[in-house]
Amino acid sequence: MKNIYIEGIQGMGKSTLIKEIAAQIPALHMCMEGDYSPVDLAWCTWMSEKDYKQTLQHYSSLQEEIRKNTFKEENHYIITYTKILTDIPGFHKDLERFEIYNGRVSLQELETIILSRYQNFSQTGYLFECSFFQNIIEDLILFHQLSDTKIMEFYERLYEVVKNDDFLLLYLYSDQLEETISGIKKERCDALGNEMWYSLMNEFLIHSPYGKQHGYKGFEDMISHFRHRQELELRIIHEILLDHALILPAKNWKIEEILSKIQTNPAV
Repeated sequence: MKNIYIEGIQGMGKSTLIKEIAAQIPALHMCMEGDYSPVDLAWCTWMSEKDYKQTLQHYSSLQEEIRKNTFKEENHYIITYTKILTDIPGFHKDLERFEIYNGRVSLQELETIILSRYQNFSQTGYLFECSFFQNIIEDLILFHQLSDTKIMEFYERLYEVVKNDDFLLLYLYSDQLEETISGIKKERCDALGNEMWYSLMNEFLIHSPYGKQHGYKGFEDMISHFRHRQELELRIIHEILLDHALILPAKNWKIEEILSKIQTNPAV
């Protein structure tokens, strides 16, 4: 069984699709953002033994929960810390600093971690959310400010270490980005109608090094960023991934047709 990667710009319906596929093919091991994943580190720590021991000591009342959510890879400790429920002030913010995204590690270290984890990954039968494009490309654009050419060169190196006979990427695409993002602005609100997702995403973009350099302020800048990202991701598909990727209409797909494409695709 192959490894299937679900990708697309925010709001395209990735979480819905991955859950549908998992329900139809329960043998697949599903990894959503925040889960332990052998290839991605979204919402997870990447800690040295020293930092890990200090964390256990500092949060002694949570040691059992921390250990239950810890996975060791060689000399590093991965904690799926967002799965730990606690009312201890600042716990999640404290562990957030041990993530690798959002410019928290150097470009060289980021690339080394990503390439080595993909190279060491040899299992099959996994279903991944946002593991190949979203978290990596957002970081490379917004925090390391790489050009499209440099990002393409990175993906050429990454795809060389991927066991591509076991690889299939499903990409949710829309040519109506403005309408899609306007929709999720309204959908992802709190009980009082406050646009929580949009506010957080907008602040994230505005305060990123790329956003500061380009004077990002609001909705139109967000659309510009997502349009750029989608074009770049499609370019990677067309020039690097080739027949190991399928482009699907966002929010306008039928699970039966997707399952049929997965089963008949030569990459599967």
